[in-house]
Amino acid sequence: MKTISLKIDDSIFVETEKILLRMKKPRNRYINEALEYYNQIQRRLIIEKKLKSESELVKSDSMSVLKDFEEIEYVD
Repeated sequence: MKTISLKIDDSIFVETEKILLRMKKPRNRYINEALEYYNQIQRRLIIEKKLKSESELVKSDSMSVLKDFEEIEYVD
């Protein structure tokens, strides 16, 4: 486990302390869980951004293939 020092805005600290009193949870555990949750969100946003970027790369090819299929005359 790593030890870090961080500065927290006073308003965030006060609100966090109030919540911790009600939850009866150690501050360290609460912060670890908050960071884990935030990391999950950030990983999803990174994947979303990558998928959008890759989708744009193949967009023109996909449209071209679709157009080719539309031009095919099917015979029964």
